[in-house]
Amino acid sequence: MTSDLSPAPGDDPGLAALVADLATAVDTLTPELVALRRDLHANPELSWQEKRTTDTVASHLDAAGIAYRRLPASGLVADLGAEQASYRVAIRADLDALPVRERTGLPWSSVTPGVCHACGHDVHTVAVLGAGLALHRHEEELRERGIGVRLIFQPAEETIPGGAHEVLANNGMADVDVVYAVHCDPSVDVGRVALREGAITAACDSVTVELRGHGGHTSRPHLTEDLTFALAKVVTEVPAALSRRLDPRAGAALVWGVIEAGKAPNVIPSSGVCKGTLRMLDAEAWQAVGPLLDELVQQVVAPYAVTARVDRVKGVPPVVNQSDAVAALRAAAEGVGLGVVPTTQSLGGEDFAWYLAVTPGAMARLGTRTPGGHTFDLHQGDLVVDEDAIGHGARFLAAAVVAQRVKP
Repeated sequence: MTSDLSPAPGDDPGLAALVADLATAVDTLTPELVALRRDLHANPELSWQEKRTTDTVASHLDAAGIAYRRLPASGLVADLGAEQASYRVAIRADLDALPVRERTGLPWSSVTPGVCHACGHDVHTVAVLGAGLALHRHEEELRERGIGVRLIFQPAEETIPGGAHEVLANNGMADVDVVYAVHCDPSVDVGRVALREGAITAACDSVTVELRGHGGHTSRPHLTEDLTFALAKVVTEVPAALSRRLDPRAGAALVWGVIEAGKAPNVIPSSGVCKGTLRMLDAEAWQAVGPLLDELVQQVVAPYAVTARVDRVKGVPPVVNQSDAVAALRAAAEGVGLGVVPTTQSLGGEDFAWYLAVTPGAMARLGTRTPGGHTFDLHQGDLVVDEDAIGHGARFLAAAVVAQRVKP
């Protein structure tokens, strides 16, 4: 089956009424969702460790009478609506936090040292849960329309490889016709969603370069393999060379986040490492870049006689939004009174891309900035989300579920 945009809610009185009822249901749930988000925000968990978060989501599903199955490590999948669905819509949330110290000073700040929800996954989680609870209240209408719904609460989005593989390996996308997700965007005002057809994120890999050589005293670098100097060359020259060996339209960016070598200022160490990410806008260039990266590292370190080992772990391809799915999201946004703005492809990586590799769908950017307020950045400990985004996200995702139909 293939999916297509249904009539806009205003053109289908029954659909318009259902969207309105779903929005009302979310409104009644919003205080509970805000409290839950604050609880999750105060108790963040890193990738693959989301036990409490999973249990908390499960407890709300239990209270509503929604059946679910747990994934082997953490996370869960729930189904509602029509069992023999004409089409089945999945909405996905990610559960994990980041190894970042929170600096917001909010009453519900993280109580876990060095860990916080600096990417808004707590908002994603409660938005999907809120949409699911609202849809559950109108399951009879979903069954009448032949709509099946799958709620995916995924672990470990922030790791490479990510938790999407765990969901796929455990049949989390079986019989799904279209899949949707939102991602917090602190550059977009709350009350708006940002949409784009085609690629909306970039491919992203983790890269580790480890150097080894004969160290020694800093007074006699000529008697050593000056590993620290060679590592500095890797850090600066490999990204520069990569930009000259790839088509600029590939949009490649190799950026280091960790550089480690040595313990004493007067000792040339015998090992060192740099770790970073390689991001690319072009999927074809991403598939082919591995041998070139290794070649460039070896060429850069060759004059210094050190040995180099390059470890590139392929992470995610770009998230490529399907046009019909974006149209459905646009109809959903309009149906619940959200503004729609365009957005550009970013160099951020998202393992939602693996779902779109097997099933049509789209990701929207959910506005989280207070109008006229400060523009925060993701993956920073001072990130503050306007909590009105929680209800907006839940209403939007609930409406998206009913904004898609199957072509005969």
